[in-house]
Amino acid sequence: MVAMKPNLLQAKLWSITASSCREFHVKDYLPQGARAFINGKWLKSISKQTFGVTNPYTNEVIADVANCDGTDAQIAVQAAREAFYKWSLETTAKERSNVLRRWYDIIVQRESQLAELLTLEQGKPLAEAKGEIQYAASFLDYYSGEARRIHGQVVQPPVLGRQHFHTREPIGVVAVITPWNFPTAMIARKAGAALAAGCSLVIKPAEDTPLSALALAETSQEAGIPNGVFNVLPADRLRTAEISRYLCESPEVDCISFTGSTAVGKLLLVQSASTVKRVCLELGGNAPFIVFESADLDVAVAGAIASKFRCSGQTCVSANRFFVQESIHDQFVEKLAAAMSKLVCGNGLEPKTTQGPLINEKAIKKVHHLVDEALAKGATLIAGGKVFGDKHIYEPTLLTGVTTDMQIAHEEIFGPVVAVQKFTDEEDAVTRANHSRHGLAGYFFSTNLSQVFRVGRRIQTGMLGINEGAISCAEAAFGGVKESGMGREGAEQGIDEFTQWKYTCLRTQ
Repeated sequence: MVAMKPNLLQAKLWSITASSCREFHVKDYLPQGARAFINGKWLKSISKQTFGVTNPYTNEVIADVANCDGTDAQIAVQAAREAFYKWSLETTAKERSNVLRRWYDIIVQRESQLAELLTLEQGKPLAEAKGEIQYAASFLDYYSGEARRIHGQVVQPPVLGRQHFHTREPIGVVAVITPWNFPTAMIARKAGAALAAGCSLVIKPAEDTPLSALALAETSQEAGIPNGVFNVLPADRLRTAEISRYLCESPEVDCISFTGSTAVGKLLLVQSASTVKRVCLELGGNAPFIVFESADLDVAVAGAIASKFRCSGQTCVSANRFFVQESIHDQFVEKLAAAMSKLVCGNGLEPKTTQGPLINEKAIKKVHHLVDEALAKGATLIAGGKVFGDKHIYEPTLLTGVTTDMQIAHEEIFGPVVAVQKFTDEEDAVTRANHSRHGLAGYFFSTNLSQVFRVGRRIQTGMLGINEGAISCAEAAFGGVKESGMGREGAEQGIDEFTQWKYTCLRTQ
């Protein structure tokens, strides 16, 4: 592939029309076309069928993508199985480390192009898309180091004449099923750890955003990842269900790593039971965001903007249930409304845009329903509350007077809506924050040190931001409790999901 100079690429990007968008994608990012990537080859699906990928801002089809099914999945799994033995047994940790580092370097060099592709298929503002590419690359950088630190143990035996060893081995073929809200980063976070451990991968990206996954496949090949180690199966919603079921039930797949909704995660867990394979789940959230009366309100507002409005509220760690202490409620709402007024809705490719579209019409309808239902039951609309123009954009919305009889007080919104509830005291806030079957992330703001430690111990989430609204990084363990998932991604804990312990007893006498 001949790299286009960034300034020329940018000029062409602004000049394309809806009718030429499709050709632009295939030619400039995926020279073989938007095909499946199996065993190092760019292939049409066995059925020869395709599906369209739509720009959520223009609602125009930007690419026709290979529509894989269960037969394609079987071929990819077989390729991954054969490649696994070579990747895990015929490479050293240092060699795998070097490959991951080369992959990191390539992604950093391609940041602008990868970000533009991401914005075109997902809709998020270009600045956020660049941030996601940087975030994705950080996992490859981190795990290029961790690859050389996957250690075992020498264990003292209870009798003479024996040596005991614990070794960590790669689990095998990993099926990775990823969401549309972070189509590059979610793959990189899983792939970095799995490849470092010596696993091979079959990746099923979300049907809304397969192009970023295919662009990753291209860069992985350039980095020197061997054929069959990294495979990508794009498919529409119907065939995704068929592929996912096969991956869960196949004895040739050793691990399922999924990021997505709790409902789908439960289904995958059930489908995987027949083979008793490891299932790693990063599922939905319903994050509490608590503002105590001792909080620095400017810090709390900045945290709210960072947590709630990134990706237009379409993140699993997005602040969802806002609890503000009565004594400072009005001040916080006034400051937050002022900060929200600076947000700019529009096309993610426009430099001034801070709020892009929701992913599709279904997402718009869900958010609008939650807001309308809350208003009908007595909530007060401070800002927003409607669709922006004729696009899939929902205006940044602020509601007060939210009560527990409203759906929005309990459901994951997945949109740019702040729904504020008042609370009386610390006990009230903690009780209400924990009153959820989800427990992915939580946030609270306080300058009372004793309160920080008390509340920090009691909040039931896998991740907690205290006086901070943006908490994710490659060095930190990402995951939830309750129905928000099982296992952890990122940090050294991320390696655990893709390795298994072997105990060896050696008789020496």
